[in-house]
Amino acid sequence: MQGRDLKKKEKVMEKEKAYVGIDVAKASMDVAVHQSKELRSFTNDDRGIVRAVSCLRETAPALVVVEATGGIEMPLVAALGAARLPIVVVNPRQIRDFARATGQLAKTDVLDARVIAHFAATVKPDLRPLPDDQAQEFESIMARRRQVVEMITAERNRLSSARSKVVRRHLKDHIAWLERELVETDNNIKRSVRESPIWREKDNLLRSVPGVGPVLSATLLADLPELGTMNRREIAALVGVAPFNCDSGTLRGKRVTWGGRAKVRAALYMATLVATRYNPIIRAFYRRLCAAGKEKKVALTACMRKLLTILNAMLKHRAPWRYSACQIMGPCS
Repeated sequence: MQGRDLKKKEKVMEKEKAYVGIDVAKASMDVAVHQSKELRSFTNDDRGIVRAVSCLRETAPALVVVEATGGIEMPLVAALGAARLPIVVVNPRQIRDFARATGQLAKTDVLDARVIAHFAATVKPDLRPLPDDQAQEFESIMARRRQVVEMITAERNRLSSARSKVVRRHLKDHIAWLERELVETDNNIKRSVRESPIWREKDNLLRSVPGVGPVLSATLLADLPELGTMNRREIAALVGVAPFNCDSGTLRGKRVTWGGRAKVRAALYMATLVATRYNPIIRAFYRRLCAAGKEKKVALTACMRKLLTILNAMLKHRAPWRYSACQIMGPCS
């Protein structure tokens, strides 16, 4: 009888837990509580964030879930973290996939907030420590670097097709300015790494690997703080280099990779190209796959996963690059 009563009590307590979803827009925030008709809206500014945090403190939620919206959500997330509220930032695609799976095809800010709250209550994503102020500052600098690189590429493409002398002169001036901005941004990245003993240690470990340069190291520090805290399968899935089955009945489809963190994947791809030439482990692994008949793109993706696995193990064990140590790791699977 006591065991049955305890189970009933646990079910009641589970129902009483509040799971909150917040849809963050540029000008406003909609806050919904799962299995509640209540919906509150706040302005997305300092005053609105203070009111939202105060409201959520009274609710005492078991979990608050916010979509990643290109950085617009960060002031709210920082305030919720400072208030020691259980906050998780999730990929928007996870929310849309969940909405489709539950039959919610319409999309409005109000509906989004309710779907996010439903997602929080059903999926209960794991809580992860929020980055501190220094990490957020570093992440912002890295985002700015990517923007500058994209602008330089775009301006060079325009320059190649420009016919007007005036336009070409302006484009060249702008490219020169952007290149100076890129140098300054890179100096800011180096300065940020030097100022943090923890990042400096991680940077030294990562860059001891042949093929890993300052861009990949800084990208991993800023955009993949989980590196070194997960096993090889989890980190590969998080980045989006883990193959997933496409089987049904007797059909055996191709294994494909999808999802994950595109920014990390882009930097990892460029580093892997270099590693297939200069890193003895990755080079041998790439050649073995190609000799076995694998397509070059498939082999390169496998090498990306291999390199990521090595970097993850190095940070986990705080071990610098050693050829013999990497041989012990064996092939990436």
